[in-house]
Amino acid sequence: MPLVSVVMPVYNSAATLGAAVRSVLSQTHSDLELLVTDDKSSDGSLDLLMEFARQDERVKPESAPDQGGAGRARNLAIERARGDYVAFLDSDDLWLPKKTERQIEFAATGDAPLPFTSYYKMDADYDGESADFIPNGRVVRAREHVDYRAMLVRDYIGALTAMYDRNVLGTRLMPEMRKRQDYALWLSIMRDGADARGLAEPLAVYRSHQAGSLSSNKLSLVPYNWELYRQHEGLSVPRATRALTGAVWQSLRNSRI
Repeated sequence: MPLVSVVMPVYNSAATLGAAVRSVLSQTHSDLELLVTDDKSSDGSLDLLMEFARQDERVKPESAPDQGGAGRARNLAIERARGDYVAFLDSDDLWLPKKTERQIEFAATGDAPLPFTSYYKMDADYDGESADFIPNGRVVRAREHVDYRAMLVRDYIGALTAMYDRNVLGTRLMPEMRKRQDYALWLSIMRDGADARGLAEPLAVYRSHQAGSLSSNKLSLVPYNWELYRQHEGLSVPRATRALTGAVWQSLRNSRI
């Protein structure tokens, strides 16, 4: 089975970081490395990561040279990756125990260099481990097949579920935007001709943040989406407007789950 490089950016995440890290280390597919970049946290997150590293050599933390945001933190980790696959998990979300195993099997049998999965949503105050999570009805369903044209209208890929095959796609970095770096990466991969394929099984758990926070205020992403469509993808104003309408509709729809 191939080595998987798991990329995790961290910034002041001490309250949720432990459960996120343990959800990776407890995967049934254990041949992995957890590449964590701490973006100058002030809450002891780096100390916690160093303790994990002392206990498990698969945890490989580093401190960013300066505070550069999640995109740069992810890229610093991607640049250290040695695995056949690069996967992503934020420090407040969880993977279910068979996530990596099931996704690698799916990628191998479905000719899918960019596989993603369905995922559950949980409340912000969930304090359990991934093994304790009880499946609920709050599921964001993965679309079976997504190409570049469809992806322009809606971002179908939950970043906590995505992985890409370096043997097929090479090492791909995220554009260093303040927001929507993951969406920009998927688009760049698909623009080059690789479609994404979704596994229907929910294999990760996304933490829904409190109403009013930057993470939960979907309308706050509008200018970042517009920048992505116009500057990175070079869309005309009419095409960018249609894409932006689809992105807002999807965000509002997912927020109801």
